[in-house]
Amino acid sequence: MTDELLDILRNQLKVDEKKIKRIQELKEQGNGSFIERIRSEKIIEEDLILHAYSLLLGMEVLSDIGPSMIDSELTSPFTVSYLRQKRAIPIRDEKGGILIAVSDPFDYETIDNIVSRLELEYADTVLCPEKEIIRAINKAFEEGPHTAEQVLKDIDEEDSERIFEEIEKTADLLEDTSEAPVIKFVNMMFSSSVKNRASDIHIEPYQDELKIRFRIDGLLHEMYSPPKRLHPSIVSRIKVMAGLNIAEKRIPQDGRIEIKVGDKSIDIRVSTLPTIYGERVVLRLLDKTAKMFQLHELGIPDEWLPEIKRIISMSHGIVLVTGPTGSGKTTTLYAALSEINTPEKNIITIEDPVEYQIPGIGQVNVDRKKGLTFANGLRTIVRQDPDVILVGEIRDLETAEIAIQSALTGHLVFSTLHTNDAASAVTRLIDMGIEPYLITSSVIAIIAQRLVRTVCPYCKKPQEVSGKMLKDLFPERKRTKKFRIFKGTGCDKCLNTGYYGRTGIYEIIKITEKLKNTILSTSDSNIIKKVAMEEGMTPLRQDGLNKIKKGISTPEEILRVTQV
Repeated sequence: MTDELLDILRNQLKVDEKKIKRIQELKEQGNGSFIERIRSEKIIEEDLILHAYSLLLGMEVLSDIGPSMIDSELTSPFTVSYLRQKRAIPIRDEKGGILIAVSDPFDYETIDNIVSRLELEYADTVLCPEKEIIRAINKAFEEGPHTAEQVLKDIDEEDSERIFEEIEKTADLLEDTSEAPVIKFVNMMFSSSVKNRASDIHIEPYQDELKIRFRIDGLLHEMYSPPKRLHPSIVSRIKVMAGLNIAEKRIPQDGRIEIKVGDKSIDIRVSTLPTIYGERVVLRLLDKTAKMFQLHELGIPDEWLPEIKRIISMSHGIVLVTGPTGSGKTTTLYAALSEINTPEKNIITIEDPVEYQIPGIGQVNVDRKKGLTFANGLRTIVRQDPDVILVGEIRDLETAEIAIQSALTGHLVFSTLHTNDAASAVTRLIDMGIEPYLITSSVIAIIAQRLVRTVCPYCKKPQEVSGKMLKDLFPERKRTKKFRIFKGTGCDKCLNTGYYGRTGIYEIIKITEKLKNTILSTSDSNIIKKVAMEEGMTPLRQDGLNKIKKGISTPEEILRVTQV
Protein backbone atom coordinates (compact mmCIF):
# COMPACT_ATOMS: atom_id res chain seq x y z
CA MET A 1 0.00 0.00 0.00
CA THR A 2 2.80 2.42 0.88
CA ASP A 3 4.64 1.69 -2.38
CA GLU A 4 1.46 2.48 -4.31
CA LEU A 5 1.11 5.75 -2.38
CA LEU A 6 4.70 6.70 -3.23
CA ASP A 7 4.05 5.92 -6.90
CA ILE A 8 1.05 8.26 -6.88
CA LEU A 9 3.07 11.02 -5.21
CA ARG A 10 5.95 10.55 -7.63
CA ASN A 11 4.16 10.00 -10.94
CA GLN A 12 0.76 11.64 -10.64
CA LEU A 13 1.39 14.46 -8.18
CA LYS A 14 5.01 15.11 -9.26
CA VAL A 15 6.46 15.28 -5.74
CA ASP A 16 10.21 15.94 -5.56
CA GLU A 17 12.36 12.76 -5.30
CA LYS A 18 14.10 14.02 -2.13
CA LYS A 19 10.74 14.26 -0.41
CA ILE A 20 9.78 10.80 -1.67
CA LYS A 21 12.98 9.40 -0.18
CA ARG A 22 12.26 11.10 3.18
CA ILE A 23 8.73 9.63 3.20
CA GLN A 24 10.23 6.17 2.59
CA GLU A 25 12.51 6.66 5.61
CA LEU A 26 9.47 7.57 7.74
CA LYS A 27 7.74 4.39 6.68
CA GLU A 28 10.64 2.31 7.96
CA GLN A 29 10.62 4.05 11.36
CA GLY A 30 7.22 2.50 12.06
CA ASN A 31 6.31 4.60 15.13
CA GLY A 32 2.63 5.59 15.27
CA SER A 33 0.43 6.55 12.35
CA PHE A 34 2.26 6.86 9.01
CA ILE A 35 0.13 9.80 7.87
CA GLU A 36 0.73 11.57 11.22
CA ARG A 37 4.48 11.18 10.78
CA ILE A 38 4.32 12.74 7.30
CA ARG A 39 2.25 15.62 8.71
CA SER A 40 4.50 16.25 11.70
CA GLU A 41 7.62 16.31 9.52
CA LYS A 42 5.87 18.76 7.14
CA ILE A 43 7.48 17.08 4.15
CA ILE A 44 4.54 17.83 1.88
CA GLU A 45 1.37 19.89 2.34
CA GLU A 46 -1.62 18.19 3.96
CA ASP A 47 -3.84 18.86 0.91
CA LEU A 48 -1.35 16.88 -1.19
CA ILE A 49 -1.35 13.98 1.27
CA LEU A 50 -5.16 13.83 1.26
CA HIS A 51 -5.23 14.04 -2.54
CA ALA A 52 -2.81 11.11 -2.74
CA TYR A 53 -4.89 8.99 -0.35
CA SER A 54 -8.01 9.96 -2.28
CA LEU A 55 -6.48 8.60 -5.50
CA LEU A 56 -5.18 5.52 -3.69
CA LEU A 57 -8.37 4.58 -1.83
CA GLY A 58 -11.06 6.15 -3.99
CA MET A 59 -12.25 8.33 -1.09
CA GLU A 60 -13.78 11.79 -1.36
CA VAL A 61 -11.82 14.77 0.02
CA LEU A 62 -13.95 17.34 1.85
CA SER A 63 -12.03 20.63 2.06
CA ASP A 64 -14.75 22.50 3.96
CA ILE A 65 -17.35 21.37 6.54
CA GLY A 66 -20.27 23.79 6.13
CA PRO A 67 -22.57 24.91 8.99
CA SER A 68 -25.44 22.75 7.71
CA MET A 69 -23.22 19.64 7.98
CA ILE A 70 -22.46 20.16 11.68
CA ASP A 71 -24.97 18.39 13.95
CA SER A 72 -24.49 18.58 17.73
CA GLU A 73 -26.75 15.53 18.19
CA LEU A 74 -24.20 13.40 16.31
CA THR A 75 -21.29 14.65 18.45
CA SER A 76 -23.11 14.50 21.82
CA PRO A 77 -22.19 10.82 22.55
CA PHE A 78 -18.47 11.78 22.43
CA THR A 79 -16.25 14.10 24.45
CA VAL A 80 -14.52 17.03 22.77
CA SER A 81 -11.12 15.70 23.78
CA TYR A 82 -11.82 12.29 22.19
CA LEU A 83 -12.85 13.72 18.82
CA ARG A 84 -9.97 16.20 18.82
CA GLN A 85 -7.45 13.54 19.71
CA LYS A 86 -8.75 11.22 16.99
CA ARG A 87 -9.15 14.04 14.45
CA ALA A 88 -12.58 12.71 13.44
CA ILE A 89 -16.17 13.96 13.50
CA PRO A 90 -19.57 12.56 12.38
CA ILE A 91 -21.37 15.02 10.06
CA ARG A 92 -24.44 15.24 7.82
CA ASP A 93 -24.29 15.18 4.02
CA GLU A 94 -26.57 17.25 1.77
CA LYS A 95 -29.30 14.59 1.88
CA GLY A 96 -29.20 14.24 5.68
CA GLY A 97 -27.15 11.04 5.68
CA ILE A 98 -24.28 10.50 8.12
CA LEU A 99 -20.62 10.76 7.08
CA ILE A 100 -17.48 10.40 9.19
CA ALA A 101 -14.83 13.00 8.40
CA VAL A 102 -11.31 11.77 9.26
CA SER A 103 -7.78 12.97 8.69
CA ASP A 104 -6.33 9.42 8.83
CA PRO A 105 -8.15 6.91 6.59
CA PHE A 106 -6.43 3.95 8.31
CA ASP A 107 -7.70 4.74 11.82
CA TYR A 108 -10.25 1.92 11.61
CA GLU A 109 -10.64 1.71 15.39
CA THR A 110 -11.96 5.29 15.64
CA ILE A 111 -14.23 4.88 12.61
CA ASP A 112 -15.69 1.63 14.03
CA ASN A 113 -16.17 3.23 17.46
CA ILE A 114 -18.08 6.20 16.01
CA VAL A 115 -20.28 3.89 13.93
CA SER A 116 -20.96 1.74 17.01
CA ARG A 117 -21.70 4.65 19.40
CA LEU A 118 -24.14 6.15 16.90
CA GLU A 119 -25.77 2.70 16.53
CA LEU A 120 -25.25 2.65 12.78
CA GLU A 121 -24.73 -0.37 10.57
CA TYR A 122 -22.43 1.53 8.25
CA ALA A 123 -21.31 5.10 7.46
CA ASP A 124 -19.29 6.47 4.53
CA THR A 125 -15.92 7.98 5.42
CA VAL A 126 -14.50 11.16 3.85
CA LEU A 127 -11.04 12.71 4.13
CA CYS A 128 -10.76 16.17 5.62
CA PRO A 129 -7.90 18.50 6.73
CA GLU A 130 -7.08 18.45 10.46
CA LYS A 131 -7.77 22.16 10.98
CA GLU A 132 -11.20 21.91 9.36
CA ILE A 133 -12.12 18.92 11.55
CA ILE A 134 -11.02 20.76 14.73
CA ARG A 135 -13.01 23.86 13.69
CA ALA A 136 -16.11 21.73 13.10
CA ILE A 137 -15.70 19.99 16.48
CA ASN A 138 -15.48 23.36 18.26
CA LYS A 139 -18.56 24.61 16.43
CA ALA A 140 -20.56 21.47 17.20
CA PHE A 141 -19.92 21.73 20.94
CA GLU A 142 -20.50 25.49 21.05
CA GLU A 143 -23.92 24.99 19.45
CA GLY A 144 -24.84 21.94 21.50
CA PRO A 145 -27.83 21.93 23.87
CA HIS A 146 -27.65 23.59 27.29
CA THR A 147 -26.32 21.03 29.72
CA ALA A 148 -25.93 23.23 32.80
CA GLU A 149 -29.43 22.27 33.93
CA GLN A 150 -28.53 18.59 33.55
CA VAL A 151 -25.39 19.12 35.64
CA LEU A 152 -27.43 20.81 38.38
CA LYS A 153 -29.72 17.79 38.55
CA ASP A 154 -26.68 15.64 39.31
CA ILE A 155 -25.57 17.75 42.27
CA ASP A 156 -26.54 16.56 45.74
CA GLU A 157 -25.52 17.47 49.28
CA GLU A 158 -22.49 15.22 49.17
CA ASP A 159 -21.17 16.88 46.00
CA SER A 160 -21.35 20.36 47.49
CA GLU A 161 -19.49 19.18 50.60
CA ARG A 162 -16.56 17.65 48.71
CA ILE A 163 -16.27 20.36 46.03
CA PHE A 164 -13.31 21.93 47.86
CA GLU A 165 -11.32 18.71 47.44
CA GLU A 166 -11.96 18.56 43.69
CA ILE A 167 -11.26 22.14 42.54
CA GLU A 168 -8.75 22.25 39.70
CA LYS A 169 -7.81 24.47 36.77
CA THR A 170 -8.45 23.70 33.11
CA ALA A 171 -6.93 24.79 29.82
CA ASP A 172 -9.95 24.47 27.52
CA LEU A 173 -13.36 24.27 29.18
CA LEU A 174 -14.72 22.14 26.36
CA GLU A 175 -12.02 19.58 27.08
CA ASP A 176 -12.40 19.51 30.87
CA THR A 177 -13.32 15.96 31.87
CA SER A 178 -13.74 16.70 35.59
CA GLU A 179 -16.61 14.76 37.13
CA ALA A 180 -17.17 17.19 40.04
CA PRO A 181 -20.66 18.59 39.28
CA VAL A 182 -19.97 22.14 40.55
CA ILE A 183 -16.82 22.35 38.42
CA LYS A 184 -18.82 21.06 35.46
CA PHE A 185 -21.54 23.62 36.17
CA VAL A 186 -19.09 26.57 36.28
CA ASN A 187 -17.50 25.38 33.04
CA MET A 188 -20.93 25.04 31.43
CA MET A 189 -21.86 28.52 32.68
CA PHE A 190 -18.76 30.01 31.00
CA SER A 191 -19.33 28.03 27.79
CA SER A 192 -22.98 29.04 27.68
CA SER A 193 -22.12 32.71 28.23
CA VAL A 194 -19.72 32.64 25.28
CA LYS A 195 -22.25 30.84 23.10
CA ASN A 196 -24.92 33.43 23.95
CA ARG A 197 -22.57 36.40 23.33
CA ALA A 198 -22.79 37.59 26.96
CA SER A 199 -20.63 40.51 28.05
CA ASP A 200 -21.13 39.92 31.80
CA ILE A 201 -22.16 37.16 34.20
CA HIS A 202 -23.87 38.13 37.47
CA ILE A 203 -23.95 35.65 40.36
CA GLU A 204 -26.43 37.09 42.86
CA PRO A 205 -27.28 35.51 46.24
CA TYR A 206 -30.58 36.40 47.94
CA GLN A 207 -32.21 35.19 51.15
CA ASP A 208 -33.63 31.94 49.78
CA GLU A 209 -32.33 31.74 46.22
CA LEU A 210 -29.34 32.13 43.94
CA LYS A 211 -29.70 33.80 40.55
CA ILE A 212 -27.27 33.74 37.65
CA ARG A 213 -27.89 36.35 34.98
CA PHE A 214 -26.13 37.08 31.69
CA ARG A 215 -25.90 40.55 30.17
CA ILE A 216 -26.63 40.01 26.47
CA ASP A 217 -26.81 42.96 24.06
CA GLY A 218 -26.82 45.34 27.03
CA LEU A 219 -29.71 43.82 29.00
CA LEU A 220 -29.67 41.23 31.78
CA HIS A 221 -31.37 37.86 31.29
CA GLU A 222 -31.92 35.31 34.07
CA MET A 223 -30.32 32.06 32.91
CA TYR A 224 -29.94 29.69 35.89
CA SER A 225 -31.20 29.33 39.45
CA PRO A 226 -28.96 26.77 41.22
CA PRO A 227 -29.80 25.71 44.79
CA LYS A 228 -28.75 28.43 47.28
CA ARG A 229 -26.56 25.90 49.20
CA LEU A 230 -24.23 25.69 46.16
CA HIS A 231 -23.40 29.40 46.28
CA PRO A 232 -20.21 29.05 48.42
CA SER A 233 -18.95 26.21 46.20
CA ILE A 234 -19.54 28.10 42.94
CA VAL A 235 -17.88 31.26 44.29
CA SER A 236 -14.92 29.25 45.63
CA ARG A 237 -14.42 27.59 42.25
CA ILE A 238 -14.35 30.99 40.53
CA LYS A 239 -12.01 32.42 43.20
CA VAL A 240 -9.54 29.58 42.72
CA MET A 241 -9.60 30.09 38.94
CA ALA A 242 -8.96 33.83 39.49
CA GLY A 243 -6.22 33.29 42.09
CA LEU A 244 -8.21 34.99 44.87
CA ASN A 245 -8.32 34.17 48.58
CA ILE A 246 -11.19 31.70 49.10
CA ALA A 247 -11.05 32.17 52.88
CA GLU A 248 -11.59 35.95 52.70
CA LYS A 249 -15.30 36.69 52.37
CA ARG A 250 -15.58 40.01 54.20
CA ILE A 251 -13.90 42.40 51.75
CA PRO A 252 -14.21 42.92 47.98
CA GLN A 253 -11.65 41.19 45.76
CA ASP A 254 -10.67 41.64 42.12
CA GLY A 255 -8.99 39.06 39.90
CA ARG A 256 -8.61 37.76 36.39
CA ILE A 257 -9.22 34.44 34.62
CA GLU A 258 -8.03 33.40 31.18
CA ILE A 259 -9.97 30.54 29.61
CA LYS A 260 -10.42 28.88 26.23
CA VAL A 261 -13.80 27.83 24.93
CA GLY A 262 -13.20 25.96 21.69
CA ASP A 263 -11.20 28.26 19.43
CA LYS A 264 -12.09 31.39 21.43
CA SER A 265 -9.69 32.88 23.98
CA ILE A 266 -11.64 34.68 26.72
CA ASP A 267 -10.29 37.12 29.30
CA ILE A 268 -12.55 37.36 32.38
CA ARG A 269 -12.35 40.12 34.99
CA VAL A 270 -13.68 38.97 38.34
CA SER A 271 -15.15 41.28 41.00
CA THR A 272 -16.53 40.00 44.31
CA LEU A 273 -18.63 42.06 46.73
CA PRO A 274 -19.80 40.91 50.20
CA THR A 275 -23.57 41.33 50.71
CA ILE A 276 -25.82 40.38 53.61
CA TYR A 277 -26.71 37.09 51.85
CA GLY A 278 -23.20 36.14 50.69
CA GLU A 279 -20.66 37.21 48.10
CA ARG A 280 -21.99 38.70 44.90
CA VAL A 281 -19.76 38.03 41.87
CA VAL A 282 -19.69 39.91 38.57
CA LEU A 283 -17.61 38.58 35.69
CA ARG A 284 -16.77 40.78 32.68
CA LEU A 285 -16.00 38.73 29.57
CA LEU A 286 -13.68 39.93 26.79
CA ASP A 287 -13.19 37.78 23.70
CA LYS A 288 -9.52 38.34 22.81
CA THR A 289 -9.95 36.46 19.53
CA ALA A 290 -12.82 38.70 18.36
CA LYS A 291 -11.97 40.83 15.36
CA MET A 292 -11.58 44.58 15.78
CA PHE A 293 -14.51 46.62 14.46
CA GLN A 294 -13.91 48.96 11.53
CA LEU A 295 -15.45 52.45 11.46
CA HIS A 296 -18.02 51.51 8.80
CA GLU A 297 -19.28 48.62 10.97
CA LEU A 298 -20.21 50.71 14.02
CA GLY A 299 -23.43 52.33 12.77
CA ILE A 300 -21.97 55.78 12.04
CA PRO A 301 -24.28 57.45 9.46
CA ASP A 302 -22.91 57.01 5.93
CA GLU A 303 -22.99 60.75 5.25
CA TRP A 304 -20.70 61.37 8.24
CA LEU A 305 -18.13 58.62 7.58
CA PRO A 306 -15.92 60.64 5.16
CA GLU A 307 -15.90 63.60 7.59
CA ILE A 308 -15.03 61.35 10.56
CA LYS A 309 -12.15 59.82 8.60
CA ARG A 310 -10.91 63.30 7.70
CA ILE A 311 -11.09 64.47 11.33
CA ILE A 312 -9.19 61.48 12.77
CA SER A 313 -6.48 61.94 10.14
CA MET A 314 -5.69 65.52 11.26
CA SER A 315 -2.28 66.28 12.73
CA HIS A 316 -3.47 67.90 15.97
CA GLY A 317 -6.54 68.61 18.09
CA ILE A 318 -8.84 66.72 20.47
CA VAL A 319 -11.61 64.31 19.44
CA LEU A 320 -13.98 63.55 22.34
CA VAL A 321 -16.37 60.58 22.48
CA THR A 322 -19.11 60.91 25.09
CA GLY A 323 -21.79 58.66 26.53
CA PRO A 324 -22.62 56.63 29.65
CA THR A 325 -20.74 53.52 30.75
CA GLY A 326 -21.21 50.65 28.32
CA SER A 327 -22.20 52.81 25.35
CA GLY A 328 -19.33 51.60 23.13
CA LYS A 329 -17.00 54.61 23.43
CA THR A 330 -13.83 52.51 23.67
CA THR A 331 -14.88 50.41 20.66
CA THR A 332 -15.33 53.58 18.60
CA LEU A 333 -11.91 54.89 19.64
CA TYR A 334 -10.22 51.55 18.86
CA ALA A 335 -11.86 51.55 15.42
CA ALA A 336 -10.55 55.09 14.85
CA LEU A 337 -7.02 54.09 15.91
CA SER A 338 -7.12 51.03 13.64
CA GLU A 339 -8.13 53.29 10.74
CA ILE A 340 -5.11 55.59 11.15
CA ASN A 341 -2.60 53.01 12.43
CA THR A 342 0.32 53.10 9.97
CA PRO A 343 4.08 52.49 10.35
CA GLU A 344 4.66 56.24 9.92
CA LYS A 345 2.71 57.13 13.07
CA ASN A 346 3.65 56.65 16.72
CA ILE A 347 0.40 55.91 18.58
CA ILE A 348 0.36 55.53 22.38
CA THR A 349 -2.64 54.90 24.63
CA ILE A 350 -3.21 55.06 28.38
CA GLU A 351 -6.28 53.12 29.48
CA ASP A 352 -8.01 51.77 32.59
CA PRO A 353 -7.71 48.95 31.72
CA VAL A 354 -6.40 47.99 28.26
CA GLU A 355 -9.32 46.01 26.81
CA TYR A 356 -7.95 44.86 23.45
CA GLN A 357 -4.37 44.69 22.25
CA ILE A 358 -3.79 46.43 18.93
CA PRO A 359 -0.63 45.46 16.97
CA GLY A 360 1.67 48.40 16.30
CA ILE A 361 0.29 50.58 19.11
CA GLY A 362 1.91 51.22 22.51
CA GLN A 363 -0.70 50.62 25.23
CA VAL A 364 -0.29 51.56 28.91
CA ASN A 365 -2.41 50.34 31.83
CA VAL A 366 -3.34 52.79 34.59
CA ASP A 367 -2.05 51.56 37.97
CA ARG A 368 -3.10 53.90 40.78
CA LYS A 369 -1.49 51.77 43.49
CA LYS A 370 1.89 52.47 41.91
CA GLY A 371 1.11 56.10 41.14
CA LEU A 372 0.46 55.65 37.42
CA THR A 373 -2.65 57.80 36.87
CA PHE A 374 -4.03 59.21 33.63
CA ALA A 375 -2.34 62.55 34.35
CA ASN A 376 1.07 61.08 35.29
CA GLY A 377 1.03 58.65 32.40
CA LEU A 378 0.01 61.38 29.95
CA ARG A 379 2.93 63.56 31.04
CA THR A 380 5.36 60.74 30.24
CA ILE A 381 3.64 59.80 26.98
CA VAL A 382 4.11 63.36 25.67
CA ARG A 383 7.89 62.83 26.07
CA GLN A 384 7.70 59.62 23.98
CA ASP A 385 7.43 61.55 20.68
CA PRO A 386 3.84 60.47 19.93
CA ASP A 387 1.81 61.50 16.90
CA VAL A 388 -1.49 60.24 18.32
CA ILE A 389 -2.46 59.83 22.00
CA LEU A 390 -5.49 58.04 23.39
CA VAL A 391 -6.49 58.92 26.97
CA GLY A 392 -9.02 56.40 28.24
CA GLU A 393 -11.05 59.03 30.09
CA ILE A 394 -10.76 62.67 31.15
CA ARG A 395 -11.77 62.50 34.80
CA ASP A 396 -10.20 65.60 36.34
CA LEU A 397 -8.84 69.07 35.61
CA GLU A 398 -5.21 67.92 35.58
CA THR A 399 -5.80 65.28 32.89
CA ALA A 400 -7.94 67.71 30.85
CA GLU A 401 -5.23 70.42 30.98
CA ILE A 402 -2.45 68.06 29.85
CA ALA A 403 -4.64 66.67 27.06
CA ILE A 404 -5.40 70.19 25.80
CA GLN A 405 -1.75 71.25 26.01
CA SER A 406 -0.81 68.11 24.05
CA ALA A 407 -3.33 69.01 21.34
CA LEU A 408 -2.06 72.60 21.20
CA THR A 409 1.55 71.43 20.81
CA GLY A 410 0.88 69.34 17.71
CA HIS A 411 -0.58 66.02 18.87
CA LEU A 412 -3.87 64.37 17.91
CA VAL A 413 -5.62 63.36 21.14
CA PHE A 414 -8.58 60.98 21.52
CA SER A 415 -10.47 60.71 24.81
CA THR A 416 -13.86 60.06 26.42
CA LEU A 417 -16.17 61.91 28.79
CA HIS A 418 -19.27 60.75 30.66
CA THR A 419 -21.97 63.14 29.45
CA ASN A 420 -25.50 62.64 28.13
CA ASP A 421 -24.99 64.32 24.77
CA ALA A 422 -22.27 65.92 22.66
CA ALA A 423 -23.06 69.53 23.62
CA SER A 424 -22.81 68.71 27.34
CA ALA A 425 -19.12 67.80 26.86
CA VAL A 426 -18.30 71.49 26.50
CA THR A 427 -20.23 72.34 29.69
CA ARG A 428 -18.44 69.52 31.54
CA LEU A 429 -14.97 70.78 30.54
CA ILE A 430 -15.85 74.33 31.60
CA ASP A 431 -17.20 72.98 34.94
CA MET A 432 -13.86 71.21 35.43
CA GLY A 433 -12.10 74.57 35.16
CA ILE A 434 -10.99 74.65 31.51
CA GLU A 435 -11.16 78.12 29.93
CA PRO A 436 -13.58 78.33 26.96
CA TYR A 437 -10.87 79.73 24.67
CA LEU A 438 -8.74 76.61 25.29
CA ILE A 439 -11.69 74.38 24.32
CA THR A 440 -12.34 76.26 21.06
CA SER A 441 -8.66 76.21 20.10
CA SER A 442 -8.10 72.50 20.82
CA VAL A 443 -11.35 70.46 20.43
CA ILE A 444 -12.09 69.65 16.78
CA ALA A 445 -15.03 67.24 17.13
CA ILE A 446 -17.35 65.74 19.77
CA ILE A 447 -19.12 62.43 19.17
CA ALA A 448 -21.98 61.27 21.43
CA GLN A 449 -23.21 57.70 21.14
CA ARG A 450 -25.50 55.00 22.52
CA LEU A 451 -25.82 51.30 21.77
CA VAL A 452 -29.19 49.95 20.63
CA ARG A 453 -30.17 46.34 20.06
CA THR A 454 -30.69 45.33 16.44
CA VAL A 455 -33.64 43.35 15.09
CA CYS A 456 -32.96 39.60 14.99
CA PRO A 457 -32.31 38.68 11.32
CA TYR A 458 -33.57 35.13 11.93
CA CYS A 459 -37.13 36.08 12.94
CA LYS A 460 -37.69 39.66 11.73
CA LYS A 461 -41.12 40.51 10.33
CA PRO A 462 -42.58 43.78 9.01
CA GLN A 463 -45.10 45.72 11.16
CA GLU A 464 -46.90 49.07 11.00
CA VAL A 465 -46.55 51.65 13.77
CA SER A 466 -49.14 54.27 14.69
CA GLY A 467 -50.79 55.91 17.70
CA LYS A 468 -48.93 56.56 20.96
CA MET A 469 -45.63 55.11 19.74
CA LEU A 470 -45.55 57.63 16.90
CA LYS A 471 -46.34 60.49 19.30
CA ASP A 472 -43.47 59.40 21.55
CA LEU A 473 -41.10 59.26 18.58
CA PHE A 474 -42.28 62.57 17.06
CA PRO A 475 -43.48 64.70 20.02
CA GLU A 476 -43.06 67.95 18.06
CA ARG A 477 -45.36 66.87 15.20
CA LYS A 478 -49.15 67.24 15.35
CA ARG A 479 -49.80 64.55 12.77
CA THR A 480 -47.68 61.57 11.90
CA LYS A 481 -48.29 59.11 9.13
CA LYS A 482 -48.10 55.37 9.69
CA PHE A 483 -44.81 53.83 8.69
CA ARG A 484 -43.50 50.31 8.41
CA ILE A 485 -40.87 48.92 10.74
CA PHE A 486 -39.33 45.50 11.38
CA LYS A 487 -39.54 43.53 14.62
CA GLY A 488 -38.30 40.13 15.73
CA THR A 489 -40.99 37.64 16.72
CA GLY A 490 -38.55 35.68 18.93
CA CYS A 491 -36.57 32.52 18.22
CA ASP A 492 -33.87 30.29 19.74
CA LYS A 493 -31.08 32.41 18.22
CA CYS A 494 -32.19 35.56 20.06
CA LEU A 495 -33.43 33.87 23.28
CA ASN A 496 -36.96 34.87 22.20
CA THR A 497 -36.16 38.57 22.65
CA GLY A 498 -36.50 39.57 18.98
CA TYR A 499 -33.06 41.21 19.11
CA TYR A 500 -29.65 39.94 18.02
CA GLY A 501 -26.52 42.09 18.34
CA ARG A 502 -26.15 45.85 18.76
CA THR A 503 -25.26 48.90 16.72
CA GLY A 504 -24.47 52.50 17.57
CA ILE A 505 -26.55 55.65 17.19
CA TYR A 506 -24.55 58.86 16.97
CA GLU A 507 -24.64 62.62 17.13
CA ILE A 508 -21.53 64.34 15.84
CA ILE A 509 -20.53 67.94 16.46
CA LYS A 510 -17.85 69.41 14.25
CA ILE A 511 -16.47 72.55 15.94
CA THR A 512 -17.13 75.26 13.35
CA GLU A 513 -16.37 79.01 13.64
CA LYS A 514 -20.00 79.72 14.60
CA LEU A 515 -19.82 77.09 17.36
CA LYS A 516 -16.53 78.52 18.61
CA ASN A 517 -18.14 81.92 19.02
CA THR A 518 -21.10 80.33 20.82
CA ILE A 519 -18.83 78.43 23.25
CA LEU A 520 -16.86 81.62 24.00
CA SER A 521 -20.09 83.43 24.90
CA THR A 522 -21.98 80.72 26.83
CA SER A 523 -21.60 77.33 28.51
CA ASP A 524 -25.33 76.52 28.23
CA SER A 525 -25.49 73.09 26.57
CA ASN A 526 -28.99 73.75 25.18
CA ILE A 527 -27.80 76.81 23.26
CA ILE A 528 -24.67 74.96 22.08
CA LYS A 529 -26.86 72.05 20.91
CA LYS A 530 -29.22 74.39 19.04
CA VAL A 531 -26.33 76.02 17.16
CA ALA A 532 -24.75 72.61 16.48
CA MET A 533 -28.03 71.46 14.85
CA GLU A 534 -28.04 74.59 12.71
CA GLU A 535 -24.49 73.62 11.67
CA GLY A 536 -25.60 70.16 10.55
CA MET A 537 -25.60 67.97 13.66
CA THR A 538 -28.15 65.10 13.67
CA PRO A 539 -29.38 64.40 17.25
CA LEU A 540 -29.21 60.90 18.73
CA ARG A 541 -33.01 60.46 18.51
CA GLN A 542 -33.02 61.40 14.81
CA ASP A 543 -30.21 58.93 14.00
CA GLY A 544 -32.23 56.33 15.89
CA LEU A 545 -35.32 57.11 13.79
CA ASN A 546 -33.26 56.67 10.63
CA LYS A 547 -32.21 53.21 11.85
CA ILE A 548 -35.86 52.32 12.58
CA LYS A 549 -36.82 53.27 9.02
CA LYS A 550 -34.02 51.09 7.64
CA GLY A 551 -35.27 48.10 9.68
CA ILE A 552 -32.12 48.01 11.83
CA SER A 553 -33.71 48.66 15.24
CA THR A 554 -37.14 49.24 16.82
CA PRO A 555 -39.00 52.26 18.30
CA GLU A 556 -38.89 50.67 21.78
CA GLU A 557 -35.09 50.48 21.66
CA ILE A 558 -34.62 54.05 20.49
CA LEU A 559 -37.02 55.38 23.15
CA ARG A 560 -35.22 53.29 25.78
CA VAL A 561 -31.78 54.82 25.19
CA THR A 562 -32.59 58.37 24.07
CA GLN A 563 -34.27 61.30 25.78
CA VAL A 564 -35.71 64.39 24.15
